[in-house]
Amino acid sequence: MRNTVPELSFQIFSGKLILGTRENLCSSNFAKTLTMDSTVGRSFLRNRRFDSFFNTSTDSSNVKEPPKITVKKKEEVRFRPRAENEYVDDDDDDDNGWFCTLISCVRIVTCFVTMMITTFIWALIMFLLLPWPFERIRQGNVYGHVTGRLLMWILGNPIKIEGTEFSNKRAIYISNHASPIDIFLVMWLTPTGTVGIAKKEIIWYPLFGQLYVLAKHMRIDRSNPTSAIQSMKEAAQAIVKNNLSLIIFPEGTRSKNGRLLPFKKGFVHLALQSRLPIVPIVLTGTHRAWRKGSLHVRPTPINVKYLPSISTNDWTADNIDDYIKMVHDIYVKNLPESQKPLL
Repeated sequence: MRNTVPELSFQIFSGKLILGTRENLCSSNFAKTLTMDSTVGRSFLRNRRFDSFFNTSTDSSNVKEPPKITVKKKEEVRFRPRAENEYVDDDDDDDNGWFCTLISCVRIVTCFVTMMITTFIWALIMFLLLPWPFERIRQGNVYGHVTGRLLMWILGNPIKIEGTEFSNKRAIYISNHASPIDIFLVMWLTPTGTVGIAKKEIIWYPLFGQLYVLAKHMRIDRSNPTSAIQSMKEAAQAIVKNNLSLIIFPEGTRSKNGRLLPFKKGFVHLALQSRLPIVPIVLTGTHRAWRKGSLHVRPTPINVKYLPSISTNDWTADNIDDYIKMVHDIYVKNLPESQKPLL
């Protein structure tokens, strides 16, 4: 015989929930019905997820309110000023990827090998020209033009040069300095008959340091201000006597983030002693191509701009700070926002 499960039904009488079969609920015999108060009934129904439909309580305090959903507001993004030593670069994503890193390493190694080869060749030439110091200066410039151009070709940076009409005269050439590439550029683009000034420790650089000295470039002791000033005077006398030009980085060191640093007084002392005009060279984009302390190079565009020469005939030693500020302001005016100094 087939077993059947009786169908249960619900009925509410005076705030009570009556549970039983349909026959029991319809008959007058309630002995076999199961009577549950509102609490038990709600528990029974809650287990079956019917509580929202069968709430027999008239007490509004027992009614559960739906949970409150709070939506957190997005925190306001506040842009902080960049720190002075923080690198500024809008193209950092280009540094990612093993392929870019591999190409960068190949370029750097190729530059190093090329520079060692050309330096070795010209070092031999310099030794042969020891009795002729002025010819060594000229050969030093030839070395710079050849090596600098080769290295920039290997790095693959598109270069735009402006104001070349101001680059073919005897002068003190100054340049901002934010990358190792700056050295290659000034080696290539300064006219023949130009010497440089560097820290005295450069002599310890293998091959390049010895070639630097043989090419009659000048060195100063930056740790000794008195000695440095004396070296500046001797350098000024040498360039006047031998009809030479001079290249110097007035910041004294490379910028870590591409922004222009304060200028030292050395180039003003040289101008006061030699009375040569000053030709500013503004380099933009080199800090993106090869940043200080990095082994990653990128073929980003570079711009080289020669500015009109600044006469120093009426300069006096009493206004050195004013001259420094004037030249510094010229650079600030001609640099993009990403390379201007932070206020």
